[in-house]
Amino acid sequence: MAKQSVNRLPVPQFIPRYRVTLVVEGGHTAPYGVLRDSAAAAAALRPCFDGLDREQFLVCCLDAKNASIGVNIVSIGSLTLSIVHPREVFKPAILLNACAIIAVHNHPSGDPTPSPEDRTLTTRLREAGDLLGIRLLDHLILGDDRLYSFADQGWPL
Repeated sequence: MAKQSVNRLPVPQFIPRYRVTLVVEGGHTAPYGVLRDSAAAAAALRPCFDGLDREQFLVCCLDAKNASIGVNIVSIGSLTLSIVHPREVFKPAILLNACAIIAVHNHPSGDPTPSPEDRTLTTRLREAGDLLGIRLLDHLILGDDRLYSFADQGWPL
């Protein structure tokens, strides 16, 4: 491929063409089925967090009937923090043609009380979902045998 130089940086003459695909990973997945409420979603997704010693954030993508069609780990963090950005949350949802998502993360401390950062992230995810046309049905925080559901709490942000 011939190249030209702009300010001494090589520039390809042709733009590469890419194909975007999903790759099914082995390992644990959440069970398929309709997630009717926060308790059902927590029960289905809690196994994804078994034995973790740090925060993990995942997104469960749903079809138009709220049946799970895929789960993606968005971020694996530290004991007290997992860095999450809306673009990484919605990427798998877009690729899976999801109608809605449920965001889920754990608090290794066992206390599912949302932090100020959790509240800010939930607001950003709702706004991004509104722009993309992919509804955020809930953001769940899992603790030891307890959970916090933003939707069940009336989205107090």
